[in-house]
Amino acid sequence: MKTEEDKLYLLLISVHGLIRGNDLELGCDSDTGGQTKYVVELARALGKQEEVAKVDLVTRRLVDKNTSEDYSKHLEQLSDNVNIVRIDCADQLYLPKEELWDHLDNFADNLLKYIHSNNLSPHIIHSHYADAGYVGTRLSHQLSIPLVHTGHSLGRSKRKRLLAGGVKKGEIEKRYNMSRRINAEETTLGSADRVITSTNQEIEEQYGLYDFYQPQQMRVVPPGTDLSQFYPPDGTETKSTIAKTINLFLSEPDKPMILAISRPDHRKNIVTLIKAYGESASLQKIANLVIIAGNRDDIRDMESGAEEVLTDILITIDIYNLYGKVSYPKHHSADDVSVIYRLAALSGGVFINPALTEPFGLTLIEAAACGLPIVATEDGGPIDIINNCKNGFLVDPLDKEMISDTCFKVLDDKAKWQQMSEKGIAGVSEFYTWQSHAEKYLAVIKPVIDKTEPVTRMNLQRRNRLYRNRAVFSDLDQSLLGDPSLLPEFSQVLKDNARCSSFGITTGRRLDSALKLIKQHKLPFPDALVTSLGTEIYYGQYLTRDVAWDDHIDYLWRPNKVRTILRDIPGLSLQKKAEQSRYKISYFYDAAHAPGIDDIRQLLLQHEQTVNVVLSFGQFLDVVPVRASKGLALRWYAEQWDIPLEHILVAGGSGADEDMIRGNTLAVLVANRHDEELSDMIDLERVYYTKMPYAAGIMDAIDYYDFFQTCKVPGE
Repeated sequence: MKTEEDKLYLLLISVHGLIRGNDLELGCDSDTGGQTKYVVELARALGKQEEVAKVDLVTRRLVDKNTSEDYSKHLEQLSDNVNIVRIDCADQLYLPKEELWDHLDNFADNLLKYIHSNNLSPHIIHSHYADAGYVGTRLSHQLSIPLVHTGHSLGRSKRKRLLAGGVKKGEIEKRYNMSRRINAEETTLGSADRVITSTNQEIEEQYGLYDFYQPQQMRVVPPGTDLSQFYPPDGTETKSTIAKTINLFLSEPDKPMILAISRPDHRKNIVTLIKAYGESASLQKIANLVIIAGNRDDIRDMESGAEEVLTDILITIDIYNLYGKVSYPKHHSADDVSVIYRLAALSGGVFINPALTEPFGLTLIEAAACGLPIVATEDGGPIDIINNCKNGFLVDPLDKEMISDTCFKVLDDKAKWQQMSEKGIAGVSEFYTWQSHAEKYLAVIKPVIDKTEPVTRMNLQRRNRLYRNRAVFSDLDQSLLGDPSLLPEFSQVLKDNARCSSFGITTGRRLDSALKLIKQHKLPFPDALVTSLGTEIYYGQYLTRDVAWDDHIDYLWRPNKVRTILRDIPGLSLQKKAEQSRYKISYFYDAAHAPGIDDIRQLLLQHEQTVNVVLSFGQFLDVVPVRASKGLALRWYAEQWDIPLEHILVAGGSGADEDMIRGNTLAVLVANRHDEELSDMIDLERVYYTKMPYAAGIMDAIDYYDFFQTCKVPGE
């Protein structure tokens, strides 16, 4: 039995947002959300642990007529040994976190004064987010107290999302103080004894981009779930309003549910799930499909991405004639979500998350807590969840047959279903409650406090530039793939230089087709993925779509008019629907019967259609907006990410790659493919003809241009 003197005093710091013990104003602005709830729940959970004597959660004190008086109290007691401590911080008005940077030194000095005046001796300081990391780093050095850090959201990832959303780099710097934030994160990572994250993927894909990332300091501690909200069904759920709403769509509402809950976002891959269900008569026979995809009134009034996804959902349901088998309610409340999980469990159903990428997978944990077996994408967080809970299966989110077969397997074996249901409930209780979170947290920090687990630091240096200043872009089929034995070395070269160089793929393939090849060949996931012949740009592991690019290329684009003009042209036939997209119309081209490409261009111009017409391999003709091509997409990326074209190495192999290769980029044509459409480039100074094929040719070009060092044409 430990005495009070032997127990731990933990100091948590979360500077921004509106923090109080009850009635959290979640969602009132972007600063008061998941992190706010997390730090309050963490403080409470830690306070309940036998080894913990005291927890102080430190934040800003606010004296602002526009906020509750609760935030002006110096001390708020959450329990006998847990307090919220509010420290004065220069301007006492409520400010967004981006405007706090000039006040953080004052906050740190006042917090240090509070600690000294109250004779406090924390065993550990735990900072949350970059601003608290800045404060925590100062205090850790001044007091010689170990620092633990949780980033919650990282500046480099945030910048990527903002650029994808069309915000210019200058505006990002001005509005978000991004340089100060990233510098603070770098300093914190260099100082922290431990960094706590939610998933392994978060470590590799986000923290790995930082100069002071130290793998040995990282620890995964999944966040807790509120079991008072998510629990197994008790039978009353069938009388709920949301149950009646769901059943309105269904001819046989007593069948088991295949349940999917997500935002209407293309990355959530809902349409593929509907197709998998629509193509499986056996699955339709034994189960209904229930899609909860946000709330909607008039789809036409929604933002373009959500409108496109919801429209595709309705069209796909219609194509497969799934009326009476698929439920897709227009509205649900936050309180309905847990009831929906329990309804699905009560029906003997299954929860599925078919997202293309899933960083954590909170819905999977919520479903498991309600006794619902799960089927999930074989990416990111779901891997950890299913490994821990043993309550479901992983699937390839692009394999419709695998999705339908796996759902059928779960639903058809009632004994196995019951076993997975029970394991899920037990697994959440063991791994994903606040109690288990607090226990794992203490297991991480106690060796640091006791000095039983030495903290080793790498000899790291900051790069000269804050952001990456070069990139390697390759066509997928002709330049990169072909010899799988070359890919591991190529991937390692990219990984070794990931802090200075981005990796991009440009392809005429659609997103789903490109992703399938990337996964099949175990390619490093690209930082930028340009698909559908330069008409779509996606960033990073989470496939953030560049919506500003969408708006940019929409100029003068009239696809229905183009189809009408080319409908009766001999030698042209539309490719299958899977090859078409919003900004790309794809044809098979028969040179023996079709007009020449220049004649087709002239015909479209005569009908006032200003577009790009691209012929590849002499047999595939694509029509895209005049502002879209692989080369134009590449230059858009270079401009948005502030990378000089002279620092971009491109590898291409067909006529579709020509404008990507021409100009100021450094280019390579690999030995396996020197397409005749590119034959007139042989004399261009900045195009290197390598004698090596596929990925080996790209690596040869990296050496030829000394790409990761001087980055120039030899002899220049």
